[in-house]
Amino acid sequence: MKKLAYIFIILTIFNNCNENSVKNPTSLKSNYLDYSKRDDILSGGVKMVPIKTSAGEFNVWTKRIGNNPTMKVLLLHGGPGATHEYLEAFDSYFPNAEIEYYYYDQLESYYSDQPNDSTLWTVERYVDEVEQVRTALGLNKDNFYLYGSSWGGILCMEYALKYQNNLKGLIISNMMASIPEYVDYANNVLGPQLDSAVLAEIREMESKEDYSNPRYNELIVSNYYPEHVLRMPLEDWPDPVNRAFANMSQGLYVTMQGPSEFGVVGNAKLKNWDIKNQLKNISVPTLSIGGKYDTMDPEHMKWIASEVQNGRFLYCEKGSHLCMYDDQKTFFDGIIKFIKDVDDEKF
Repeated sequence: MKKLAYIFIILTIFNNCNENSVKNPTSLKSNYLDYSKRDDILSGGVKMVPIKTSAGEFNVWTKRIGNNPTMKVLLLHGGPGATHEYLEAFDSYFPNAEIEYYYYDQLESYYSDQPNDSTLWTVERYVDEVEQVRTALGLNKDNFYLYGSSWGGILCMEYALKYQNNLKGLIISNMMASIPEYVDYANNVLGPQLDSAVLAEIREMESKEDYSNPRYNELIVSNYYPEHVLRMPLEDWPDPVNRAFANMSQGLYVTMQGPSEFGVVGNAKLKNWDIKNQLKNISVPTLSIGGKYDTMDPEHMKWIASEVQNGRFLYCEKGSHLCMYDDQKTFFDGIIKFIKDVDDEKF
C-alpha cells in the first residue's frame, strides 16, 4: 500500500507540473526576451514609424530585439539604398551580450515606403529621419547608441554633429569622413592592386561613362568585391548579404553613390561630401572601425578616432568593408566592449 501511495503522489506532482506548463506556455526565464510589456509584442518587435518629409508622410520599417534600459543600439545600414538584412550577423552576438538593438530600413529601402522622390535623397533629410525614428522608439541620451555602416557611417557623423546631446555612444563603421579622400584611396591605392588588364578595361569604360555596360559591373563584382567588400568567394557570401544586394534600391544608390563601389564616379550627390574639419566638435564617446582590406582607408578611420574628442579605434586585421563577416570575432568583441565600457563609465 505504501508503494502505491508513493506512486500516486509522484503522478500527482507530475500532472500538476504538466498543467502549469500548459497554463503558462509563454512564460520566459529571461527579462531580455520578455516582450510582454512592450507595445510591439503583436508584431514580434516590428514597428512602422511615420516620417514627416517635405513631400508628405511615409513609413519606415524598424524591428526591436531584446530589452535593456541602458544599452539600445539603432543600426544604420549602408548603400544608400541597401537594407538592414546584411546586418543580421548582429543576431549572433548582441543577444548573448543582452544589448537591445533595432534594425531599420531607411526611406526608399526595401522594407520601408519607396516614394521614389529624388528631392528626398539628401544627407540632411536622412539625418532628420534618423532623429524622427529615435524619438518614435523612445531612445535618449541615457541609453542611445547609434551604429552606422558605410553610408550609415556618414549619417552617424552628421547626426552627431547636429544631435549629439541625444546620444550615449557613436559607432562609425567602415566609413571615412571625406568622399574625395575615399575616391583618391580607391584610385591610387586599391586600383593599382587590381590586375592591370582588368583596371585598364574598367578605366576605359569609365572614360566613356559606359556604366550601364554589364561588363563594367561584372569586372568590379568579380575582381574588386571579393578583395575589398567581403573577403570570401562570391559563391560563399552569406545569405543576409546576398538578400541586401538583391533588394538594393538602385535608383537611390546610383543617384547618391554612383554606379560602383569602386570609388564615386559620375555626378553622384555624395561626390564632394567632406566633414573632416568638423569632427573635432563631436564629444560623445565614439568608436571608429576599419578593416585592413577595406574599400575605405583604415588609416583615415584610425585618424577619425583621434580627431573626435573621445574616440577609440577598432582595427580588423582580417576585415574588409563588411568586416562583420570576414573578421567577425574582432568586430563584435570590439563593439560589445565599447558599448559596455561606455555603459559602465569606463570609457
